[in-house]
Amino acid sequence: MKIRYSLIAAGVVAFGVGGSAVAQEKTLRLLTWADYAPTDVVAQFEKESGYKVELTLSNNEEMISKLRATGGAGFDLAQPSQDRITGPQQEFGIYKPMDLSKLKSELFIPSMLEATKKNTTLAGKVYGLPHIWGTDGLVVNTSLTKMADYADLCRADVKGKTAVRLKRPTLLAFAFAAGKDPFALYGNPKAYASLMDEVGKTVIACKPNLKFFWDNKDQLLNGMRTGEIVGAMMWDTGGWKLNGEKAEIQFIAPKSGALGWIDTFALPAKGKNDAAAYAWINFNMRPEIAARVAKSAGNFTGSKGADQLMDAKLKAQFAASFPEAALKNVKWYPAVPAGIEDIEGRVLDRIKAAN
Repeated sequence: MKIRYSLIAAGVVAFGVGGSAVAQEKTLRLLTWADYAPTDVVAQFEKESGYKVELTLSNNEEMISKLRATGGAGFDLAQPSQDRITGPQQEFGIYKPMDLSKLKSELFIPSMLEATKKNTTLAGKVYGLPHIWGTDGLVVNTSLTKMADYADLCRADVKGKTAVRLKRPTLLAFAFAAGKDPFALYGNPKAYASLMDEVGKTVIACKPNLKFFWDNKDQLLNGMRTGEIVGAMMWDTGGWKLNGEKAEIQFIAPKSGALGWIDTFALPAKGKNDAAAYAWINFNMRPEIAARVAKSAGNFTGSKGADQLMDAKLKAQFAASFPEAALKNVKWYPAVPAGIEDIEGRVLDRIKAAN
């Protein structure tokens, strides 16, 4: 009797494990940004593919932290920016190489695909593919002030009325505004640390101008809407959203150059459903799907032909913010070498602590 119950129990356990494995095979665990997986797009993918999508919304720092904590487990697909792949991979081994044979490469804008592959290649293996791209620059209420570059956020006449994030893009932006090229110093940690120290002093001196260091988009958007903030370093999407509400609020490509980013598709090292990940990538790069995701995110995508299906107003706003010279002057983030963010982190801590 005892043996019989043991056999039944073993069978139940085996069925449970098998059932769990089947469920896992039909689930895509996606670590992504807000607005990159709109409900209608997820629903269509689930219907077409048979996979269930399990969403976790995050940002660059949190993605790396989550994957580092688990050694790259817990997710099947992540969406870090292209500059956050090779450095963390060298340090922590949190990603696995892409199998390019499983991609429909004809769906990508060729130049963007090649550039992203180059920027995410380590030891001859590609770790990232382009998805959403955009820029950081200035958003200005032109009825209240005029600004041309990041340093204008620190002018005496706008004291207490500007905002930036206490993150690395702010340090890089202020470095470019000072006529320096921080990216050119990535290979020289000592020189980079010296430049960041200079930039840190500039931002500390600017603190009386800053109403707050913004850490969520609603805080910043509401500050701009009410006129509490007249100028901020912000992403282009936010500027265009505000411009749609109030024509006098405009996204401006700074004189020293907007900072350009590309969010990617990357495979976590211990992801268990690569098939679902490749299915999601190929689905998302179809022009008609990419255009819907782009509308949700408010940015353009690496999908070939999706721009022709984009909202006409967004295309007009992009053209107004980026005349040809400004587009050529975008400073695209290169891969971040190991140790660079530690240098920046120490400077950001000093800025935060300064009175």
